[in-house]
Amino acid sequence: MPKRIIKRFLPHHDKIREHKNLKILGTLLHDPNLLHLNRRSVSGAFAVGLFIAWIPVPFQMLLSAITAIVVRVNLPISVALVWITNPITMPPLFYFSYKLGSWVLGEKPKNIQFEASMEWLNQSLHMVWQPFLLGSLILGIVSSVLGLVAVRAFWRLKVAQSWKDRRTKRLEKRLQAASNQTGSST
Repeated sequence: MPKRIIKRFLPHHDKIREHKNLKILGTLLHDPNLLHLNRRSVSGAFAVGLFIAWIPVPFQMLLSAITAIVVRVNLPISVALVWITNPITMPPLFYFSYKLGSWVLGEKPKNIQFEASMEWLNQSLHMVWQPFLLGSLILGIVSSVLGLVAVRAFWRLKVAQSWKDRRTKRLEKRLQAASNQTGSST
């Protein structure tokens, strides 16, 4: 089950509480949902992480961690999901975000040559910021809702399958016990 695999990589709660750099958060880190793997905590972490991943700001991991602590969801998962937008995936994802925002606003996308420089940022960002931020917001909301719903549905399916497997095993044991009793009495 995925829960067992993920649990192996999660740090112990006491280790996080006692970490010298995290002590400034005080009692906020004492909430057990920050590291527990339950349906609410994991699905909420997906919603937080996927939403923050689309927000074009620096320090996304810090923003995701603070949001996870405030809304009391799994901290490591929400921070890890922010890395969907990494230096390799960010240009195509954010370009798609800009195209979506342009389409929603009814604007024709501008043909701008991207350069990774402050000069380009100062000269060109004012032309694309509105559709870019709108597209990012739309994609953040949609992906966070889809992530939350998908995790909850997957979790429910796994629990239902587990119950069905347990029920089948109990029935098999009863049938085997009944056949052993019938075989020993004859």
